[in-house]
Amino acid sequence: MTSGDPSPARGRAPDAAAATPGPTQDGSSGAAGRGRGPGGSAGFRGAGAGTAGGTRGPGFRPPGVLWGIRGAALLLGLGCFGGTLWAGLADREIALAFGGLVAVGELSRRTGTETREAAPLAAAGGLAYALLGADGGAATHDGAFQVVTVVCAASLLGSVPHIADGRRPTLDRLARRVLTVGFAAVCFQPLYSRGVLEQWGGPAYALLVVALLVLTALCDAVLAAAQAHSRTGWPFGPLLRDELRGLLGIGSAVCATGAVMALAVAVVGLWALPVFCLPLLLTQLSLRRYAAVRATYRQTIASLARATEIAGYTPAGHARRVATLSQAVGRDLGLSGAELTVLEYAALMHDIGQLSLVDPVPAGATAALPPAEQRRIALLGGAVVRQTGVHAAVAVVVERQADPYREQPLAARIVRVVNAYEEKTRDSGPGGPLTALEELRLATAGDYAPEVVESLARVLSRDCLTLRAAG
Repeated sequence: MTSGDPSPARGRAPDAAAATPGPTQDGSSGAAGRGRGPGGSAGFRGAGAGTAGGTRGPGFRPPGVLWGIRGAALLLGLGCFGGTLWAGLADREIALAFGGLVAVGELSRRTGTETREAAPLAAAGGLAYALLGADGGAATHDGAFQVVTVVCAASLLGSVPHIADGRRPTLDRLARRVLTVGFAAVCFQPLYSRGVLEQWGGPAYALLVVALLVLTALCDAVLAAAQAHSRTGWPFGPLLRDELRGLLGIGSAVCATGAVMALAVAVVGLWALPVFCLPLLLTQLSLRRYAAVRATYRQTIASLARATEIAGYTPAGHARRVATLSQAVGRDLGLSGAELTVLEYAALMHDIGQLSLVDPVPAGATAALPPAEQRRIALLGGAVVRQTGVHAAVAVVVERQADPYREQPLAARIVRVVNAYEEKTRDSGPGGPLTALEELRLATAGDYAPEVVESLARVLSRDCLTLRAAG
């Protein structure tokens, strides 16, 4: 099951001073960055990664959908806790074993900014307990109420250190886990306790487990996308698409491990838990190393993007501001996680071609140059990017940012519009953002893509930045 953060590309736009690791998507990370132009012009807050960050207006409050998910999880948890108290705790050794597994998995969850399931061991343990029918050949009598209660209590216990550190997205992930585990347990446990599965036989039992895993994973993806949409205002469709795409990675590993653990415990008993946890622990370790590599990669690109600032070709923070706002516009236009990563890297490096100029462009304002000169600088920048070893798609965006917009890929259109907006508002007065938007709208006939300009206006309006600048 996924964590609700966008894909690995759903990362923060790296700051020029300190870049942080990136998919994302709700579960664990995200931050909104704010930049100001040198002339005191209004800055902007852009989308961060992960579903925890994003474009938010002043006085932001989580919308009703987010509170609805939290409230449903709370009511389910309290109801199951009351039902467990009424009926009593059955099979205490099993409850303790699975509760300990979930708590340890939550304690060991990744605390960085990775964008997929941050606690795969806890998620797999909860699923295994929900689908548990027997222990070493002996029937269990845990029931759906007890499953939800144990998973909820163990998750809260393991999350205490993270909640104490102020990681609020933890609560949303716990709410989603309670709902998904509750869904799986309510579908499976009544059928098993009534003996229906024994009548169906082995193949039907396996097919039912697989079907429940698929439905549970889809439920988790929908909840994760809804949480991210409610927090950030980004389009629901692309968020859901990224969550579903994430199911092919760590999500499928979590589901498969949960099913295997439940079936193994049914045959050999609780000793199967540590054996089948080992592959998932190794996978989690590999993901941590992969995240560290991505963080280093992003920091390298951010440092390379600062070269134009250090050399005096562009104002300080210009590349970061363009990258941050470009990501927000890209999300508004429905780009996927991988496309957002390409957009972010290209926006960070969009001015690197100026390093090849003998005479710097005043204030690095390339938007006011003749089209031929803009294309020459863009081609020089693309050549530099290709030599750095960055993905070729990034170089393509940098090379084509000065082409006629009808011939550009969407990422290049976004970089061109946002760069022009940032340059136009850099040294302007209080009305600069509104004036810049008006100039961009007037130039949509030939220079700037109309849909990107309108998306930029929506992003700025959503964050009340045009109003704040005008006032």
